Amino acid sequence: MTTGSLGLRSSGSYGSLQQQQFQNGALPIQTTPPIASRKPSKMFKEKEKLVHWFCKFAPRKKVGMLLLCAVSAVVFCWVLYVGKGDGGQEPIIQNIQFNSTIDYSGFSPISLENQTTKASAYVKNNEVEAVSIVSKLQPSPPPPPPVPPPPPVYFTGYTLPPGNPCEGFTLPPPPADPKRTGPRPCPVCYLPMEQVLALMPNASSFSPVLKNLTYIHEENLTKTEFGGSEFGGYPSLSQRNDSYDIRESMNIHCGFVRGIKPGRNTGFDIDDYDLLEMETCQGVVVASAIFGAFDLIRQPKNISEYAKKNACFYMFVDEETESFLKNSSALDINKKSGLWRIVVVCNLPYSDPRRNGKVPKLLLHRLFPNARYSLWVDGKLELVVDPYQLLERFLWRKNASFAISRHYKRFDVFEEAEANKVAGKYENASIDFQIEFYKKEGLTPYSSAKLPITSDVPEGCVIIREHIPITNLFTCLWFNEVDRFTSRDQISFSTVRDKITAKTNWTLNMFWDCERRNFVVQGYHRDLLERMAPPVIALMPPPPASVDEKLQKTIPDVPADNTVSAPTKKIPTKRARDRKSRRHRKVAAGGGKDVVTAD
Repeated sequence: MTTGSLGLRSSGSYGSLQQQQFQNGALPIQTTPPIASRKPSKMFKEKEKLVHWFCKFAPRKKVGMLLLCAVSAVVFCWVLYVGKGDGGQEPIIQNIQFNSTIDYSGFSPISLENQTTKASAYVKNNEVEAVSIVSKLQPSPPPPPPVPPPPPVYFTGYTLPPGNPCEGFTLPPPPADPKRTGPRPCPVCYLPMEQVLALMPNASSFSPVLKNLTYIHEENLTKTEFGGSEFGGYPSLSQRNDSYDIRESMNIHCGFVRGIKPGRNTGFDIDDYDLLEMETCQGVVVASAIFGAFDLIRQPKNISEYAKKNACFYMFVDEETESFLKNSSALDINKKSGLWRIVVVCNLPYSDPRRNGKVPKLLLHRLFPNARYSLWVDGKLELVVDPYQLLERFLWRKNASFAISRHYKRFDVFEEAEANKVAGKYENASIDFQIEFYKKEGLTPYSSAKLPITSDVPEGCVIIREHIPITNLFTCLWFNEVDRFTSRDQISFSTVRDKITAKTNWTLNMFWDCERRNFVVQGYHRDLLERMAPPVIALMPPPPASVDEKLQKTIPDVPADNTVSAPTKKIPTKRARDRKSRRHRKVAAGGGKDVVTAD
């Protein structure tokens, strides 16, 4: 071992260490190449002399092994001391492979920066791959449970603020007028439109039990048992009984059975343009119908500007009524008559105009699928109160979803059936068959035991309702009874109502008939108006003469204020004419008899 060889080895070893440190990117990097030849330091010369002395005297003194052990111990302690001082650099030094051949050509700071960036990116990629491998090997935790949807919000009614005039309003007693014993209107407290719009519900009312209601569609129909029609789908008695078993989701008959869409090839056909317009009605719809030119169109009155812009007014007519309207110039080019939009219905399902009128009356939720509220008014009535005020008074303030007036006189179904037979409104045999059928199902006469139900007979010419599943079900089942039995809907009303309320806590608002007469004015049918004779103008006697006139009669020759008063002329009586005729008696020549000649 020579001194020069030790210097070169030492220099080459440190050069290799710098090279490996640069490649691994773990130790500080020297940016300038090392000097090829460097003068040996004084400490290095002393270490070389000590090693030479050790190699010379160790075999002679036979103390080589002892010195070797001592040197090994010193080196070991020095390594421990250096490793402890350098911290975490020992694992990196252990992985270094020394290489004596080093090439510093092309060595520059820019290349070092690029290599450092590549090395860092390589390390990061390896760390990401390692994390992904570990995550694949470990079992993935179960996904968190889905967040439950918020509970639905329903309209729960409200109370009027204290001091509101309508808060404690009660019906006054009817006026005592013995000359007028029939039904009459009574006062109703309506809120101003500003307050009505402020109290309009933002959510729908609660539908007990029933949440989803769909309707049966059938192309091939088979007539079963008794009653029904193709338009209604001929539901069997078992299907009828099942429809009264109220569940969360139901599929029932509700008219328009043979068509995919109500109003299109269903037997109650409406033009596609009108159907599209009806689908755009999303708020309040006011509807009426005239079939067979049975009534005259009566325009609504006292309607606010808000209702004129936002509410939909639809009048359903048949082709006969359309011709009458055109001939009477009551229909313009836009198919409107005042506020009413006229919708012509073709292929009516029934031959009876009264029964055809039950289709829009009870199935408005099918004709207007996007409407929120509806107000039905018979064709013989004239609406005189804003529809939004009626909704507030009879639905929102009462927290109800269905409102109808009770009959002004009859409260019992059996009495109503007898009155229909006496008036000849339907065949007596059909009415008796329907009443007997309901009696077998448990129909009993009305009594105070049915309270809080106040009546079993409605005055069905006005219906106010909200389109929610339970009210849609009620009107569907009511229509099915009208389709199966007689068209007198007052007879079947209580049966459908009682069957639904027996399964749910749903209630409806039956208000006084005098309140109904407050917001609609009832008129006569067109045939009655045409048969009526024109009114006779009664001649009133002249008023008695005043005192001044009597004084003026005493001075007839002196006119007052240059006016000439017409003298009073007495009308000759029959007796006076007889006396005058007696004075002109003449004796006829040769006759021997008196001949009276009159003037």
